[in-house]
Amino acid sequence: MFHWRAEIRPGVSVAFTDAAAGNLALHVGDNPAEVGRRRADLERAIGVVPHGLRFMNQVHGTTVAVMDQSNDGPEADAMVSHGLPLAVMVADCIPVLLAGESADGPVLAAVHAGRPGLAGGVIPAAVGTMESLGASGIRAWLGPSICGNCYEVPAAMQAEVAAVVPAARSTTTWGTPGLDLPAGARSQLERLGISVDYCGPCTLETASLFSYRRNKNTGRFAGVVWCHD
Repeated sequence: MFHWRAEIRPGVSVAFTDAAAGNLALHVGDNPAEVGRRRADLERAIGVVPHGLRFMNQVHGTTVAVMDQSNDGPEADAMVSHGLPLAVMVADCIPVLLAGESADGPVLAAVHAGRPGLAGGVIPAAVGTMESLGASGIRAWLGPSICGNCYEVPAAMQAEVAAVVPAARSTTTWGTPGLDLPAGARSQLERLGISVDYCGPCTLETASLFSYRRNKNTGRFAGVVWCHD
């Protein structure tokens, strides 16, 4: 079920699922009841109460939603909470998980960082929201995503993204313009003084992960961050 999982500080864990956990997205034509069952399986595996894991309606934007007990399923590409468990779904974009501490306890974030979100600044926006809630000592985990050797884009698109995130410029292994989303995300985080503790492998190159570039009819795996006893 898990590609990678770790307790990153006492009482706080992060994890990235794999294809064995099944598709966790409701927007890819899958049976909603089956998706619900898989989400419930994931919640049991990490010790979260039923329907406790918050998911987003991701739209490749830069909106950050602050989550509490009253809201779920916001149209956003980042969620921040005071300890509520959060999930982000991907199949080539970067699932970014963040955790910091405040006077009121852990502050968590889950970010969907594809090409538009990276260029638009969704990661710094999420960090800024965490800091507005009192978070300090923020650390980051970048889940599996398509790598700079594999993510081919038109030259004009590469130039547009690289103009705002220079570190994202890459060349594919076959010599065409590319984008390195993880390098771009890492550069944004490091500029904010945030260390990246983990960076996952390439989704396109890893058969045990979903990849939209490999198969447009694929599912979505998840990055999750949660608190526990």
